[in-house]
Amino acid sequence: MRKHTRLQNRWLLAATPLTLGALVLSGCAVTAAQAESATTSGSAATADAGAYAEQVLAANADATTLNDDEWDASAAVTITLDGTTASADGDGVIIDGSTVTITATGTYLLTGALKGQVIVAAPDDAIVALVLDGATISSTSAPAIDVVAADDVVVSLTGANSLSSTADVATMRADTDLTISGDGSLTVESAADGISASDDLVVLSGTIDVTAADDGLRGKDALVVEGGSVTVDVGGEGLKSDQTDDPASGYVWISGGTVTVAAGDDGIKDETDVVVTGGDVTVTDSYEGIEAVTVVVSGGTVDVTASDDGINASAGTEARGDDGSVLVVEGGDVTIDAQGDGFDSNGSASVTGGTLTVWGPTNDGNGALDVNGAFTVDGGTVLAVGSAGMAVSPSGGTQGFLEASASGSAGDEVSIVDASGTEVASFTAVKEFASVVYSSSDLTDGAEYSVLVNGTSAGTATEGVAVTGGGFGGGGGPQGGPPQH
Repeated sequence: MRKHTRLQNRWLLAATPLTLGALVLSGCAVTAAQAESATTSGSAATADAGAYAEQVLAANADATTLNDDEWDASAAVTITLDGTTASADGDGVIIDGSTVTITATGTYLLTGALKGQVIVAAPDDAIVALVLDGATISSTSAPAIDVVAADDVVVSLTGANSLSSTADVATMRADTDLTISGDGSLTVESAADGISASDDLVVLSGTIDVTAADDGLRGKDALVVEGGSVTVDVGGEGLKSDQTDDPASGYVWISGGTVTVAAGDDGIKDETDVVVTGGDVTVTDSYEGIEAVTVVVSGGTVDVTASDDGINASAGTEARGDDGSVLVVEGGDVTIDAQGDGFDSNGSASVTGGTLTVWGPTNDGNGALDVNGAFTVDGGTVLAVGSAGMAVSPSGGTQGFLEASASGSAGDEVSIVDASGTEVASFTAVKEFASVVYSSSDLTDGAEYSVLVNGTSAGTATEGVAVTGGGFGGGGGPQGGPPQH
């Protein structure tokens, strides 16, 4: 067993610091001096992770992972599932009708089909590996796999496996740390939650497909996806961590793999921090795509579709002004399609690298960009296209921006050109729009630009000059719109 240290290994010192002012993490306060000392080194899985992501992760407790080299597959006890009963070829297993109980440290290989339940009730210091090798377990009254006692448990996947439960409980439930690994697949169907761990839930590898009436994957202390392929189609929230008693716990970290979420509620919901340092995250359907007090993207690809806010940093208060929440893009490729606010922080927001593209709302009650506090841009590329009523542009930073009142429709070809007619950006509109905000290192201080829609001028902009309540000295919230919620 190991503690899942930050970004695979503790970070080494590198050359370039990142200054973020007096931003506050949900887990603990990080001063400007601490932020300036934050650095990146790059293990293979997290080479794109940035300085602020490191600070957020360092403020949280390490998640526990049970790796493949920490248990012995060759010493496995084989449990053969056979309808409403089972048999085992070794010790540490009690079979009572359709209930299989594992009582000791060890590796247990499960194969066959069972209409019943597998329980892990081992000593508190036990390390238990469950190898699902073509196993099908279905239950009508309890979790298909229920870990009630152990120290740490890994579920390793070989071949095609499935778990289902029609009870009002998680289909795979653990009162311990839980790791999922292997090169096989697991299909989970649930009348409640799909996979739930009361401590840490870590996905190292494997193909996991969850269909659930409520939440998909839940790690109360931490939910970490390091690799594999996770597909979630749920009525509740897709991925979540909801520990509120410990400020160093309750976070979601995606550093690799592929995550695809369709959710009736929020796609990824967290009580403290959501950090994406790698991988491919796609939220195809949600109420709010990603919501937490602190949201940081420093690598990978994030593509969010939401019926309300796309990415929302919120401390959960209704007060006007900066609530201390933080939304940062320091790398990666982020695309948001939102009917509510697109890139939304009830506190501050910062873009220092990567690419941020926001297809915002068509209604004037929301904005593609909506930031209550300071919104700084010091690198990367920002394109925000949406309605004009609550439009917000950057309020500071070292990189220039332009904001134009320019209208168009879905499918229109839009380009931004300088005074000489040289194109600096172009895109095909995804939906109707009345405002365009763009920031890039290619812009010239104080220069004039035109926005062309299908080759015809639809609006003009001066670099650094805001059209609405945003812009330098502006921002969202009291000046640019009502507080978000």
